[in-house]
Amino acid sequence: MKRAELSPQAVSLIKAARQAVEDSDSQAIIILADLPFDFSEIQRFLKKTNLVVASDKPDVHRAAMEDDVDLVPLLHEPQTRQLQLSQSLLEAIADDLIQSGDKIVALYPVYEKDMFDTMSIVNLAEHLARLTARDLRRLETQVPLETLRTVVDLAVEIGREGREGKPVGALFVVGNHRKVMKLSHEQVHDPFRGYSQKERMIRSPRVRESMKELAQIDGAFIVSSDGIVQAAGRILDAPQVDLTISKGLGSRHWAAAAISKTTNAIAIAVSESTGTVRIFQDGMVVLRIEPMDRAMKWHDVDTEPPSQAD
Repeated sequence: MKRAELSPQAVSLIKAARQAVEDSDSQAIIILADLPFDFSEIQRFLKKTNLVVASDKPDVHRAAMEDDVDLVPLLHEPQTRQLQLSQSLLEAIADDLIQSGDKIVALYPVYEKDMFDTMSIVNLAEHLARLTARDLRRLETQVPLETLRTVVDLAVEIGREGREGKPVGALFVVGNHRKVMKLSHEQVHDPFRGYSQKERMIRSPRVRESMKELAQIDGAFIVSSDGIVQAAGRILDAPQVDLTISKGLGSRHWAAAAISKTTNAIAIAVSESTGTVRIFQDGMVVLRIEPMDRAMKWHDVDTEPPSQAD
């Protein structure tokens, strides 16, 4: 395979990244690559520093595999380099290439279309805790941001805390609740049946606390777009066809992928084994949130990277 040549400026940036790893006590360098560079040459510049390559380009995937460097394939490139970097880091954590508490040096293109020209040092513990409202805003279909945010906050709490000291998995489906109800059936007697809408509003602390307790039962919570819990303990019946999800994910995640693809609802699955929260849209994982020791903090950010990087 023909490889793209590294510019002198790129070589200088790679050497600066290696020094930044030493100065910041970082654990790895991640490169967002649009071209199939000679990654074995880059690894030689980095010496013993762990190199991770992330890209949505098939020729970059082949080059990284030929050069035997760690690869994070990105199926769909996000709208900005900031989102692409976040996705790359989350995927790398999921694949055990880096750890959620690591510091990472990242190289990526911002002003140049193909050649990386920018370096950042990312403290993953802080980066993962500062999930921005924009990450959920880009998932909006007919589901208001505030409803999504409330359900995701609840899922993260369940993933982080479990229940009575034990890990707990959970599944939430938000939006298009009439179609979701038709594509599901009752597993247990619905504990929310018979209550008024006011008594089923997910904004209520009492309702959220009840949902934490009920997360221990099998089945999914169904939440309407306006934040009303429609049902709990529902078994989802959407067909699990034409789906592609990561190896090792169980029936809860397959059900989340299927219902999100069939109904255009947003499905949120909490892994019982790891506490990881995965958000599904149109049958795919579009956001992954790793469990944190402290509460996730929301920050609204109004700035965007330069338009040349889009």
